[in-house]
Amino acid sequence: MLGEIFYWIFNMSIAATICTVPVLLLRLCKKIPRRIFIWLWLVPFVRMCVPVGISSKYGIMTLISRFTTKTVTIVQIDNDSALTMMNFTMGANRYFPITYKVNLLEDLFNVSSVIWLIVALAGILTMTVIYFVTLSEVRDGQKLRDNIYISDKIKTPAVYGIIKPKIFLPSEYDANRLDFILMHEKAHIKRKDNLIRLFSFIVVCIHWFNPFAWLLLKMLYSDIELACDEVVLSKCNEAERKEYAYTLLSTAEKTNVFAASFGGSKIRIRIENILSFKKISFFSVTAFSALMIAICYVLLTNAS
Repeated sequence: MLGEIFYWIFNMSIAATICTVPVLLLRLCKKIPRRIFIWLWLVPFVRMCVPVGISSKYGIMTLISRFTTKTVTIVQIDNDSALTMMNFTMGANRYFPITYKVNLLEDLFNVSSVIWLIVALAGILTMTVIYFVTLSEVRDGQKLRDNIYISDKIKTPAVYGIIKPKIFLPSEYDANRLDFILMHEKAHIKRKDNLIRLFSFIVVCIHWFNPFAWLLLKMLYSDIELACDEVVLSKCNEAERKEYAYTLLSTAEKTNVFAASFGGSKIRIRIENILSFKKISFFSVTAFSALMIAICYVLLTNAS
């Protein structure tokens, strides 16, 4: 049973990798706002979490199926579409339960599945321990107002917690630039970024054997910060944007899996984006959104 689960996890990871490549290429286009583009990262994560999909002759998987892979039909919806699973390894003759073509493959997936589960559980357990240790470190913070606290155990402003997130400031924070910091951290809270970070880390722990999954996680965390920068910048004039850049430079760069920090991600990249930021029109937002939907359709549908 565990071997069969890993068989499909492995295939889901391959599908996610195929979808990650075009997303990474699209990420090179600087004109797409990060607060819109970030939703495109959902595609590989959906591929890593959901084993089934609707078939379509216009998807990237249909193109790939001409060279390799096999489509396993779960439910036939009509003549043109079906609920299917992608099978890239093509190592079985029958499915549900799986009957492998050769006994060697069965032994390989059975042994590999045990290793996969041990490492995945170890990663999730480590994450859980770090999460509670992190919360305990800032638990004695002094309340400034509302959900804003001050702690001498952190070096950069950050949001801690998932269900009831709190903003923590270092004891030596700059009161003159507090407004920009709070705008950024409140954007994290509104966008549920800590929940997204936690969920994405769990998914990557499940697909720990795939190097593209770790690259995906790194890029997602970076774009989360860029997206929040854009939210703040959209409410600022040119002078305030420069002040926001100075505020960012004055913070120490420190990342945390569970905390959306003001000084996280690559400072140089964020400064460049701040200085080159331009507000986009409603038409541009609509056009970019339509493009994202079309790309999601192409990448998320299975081979027909």
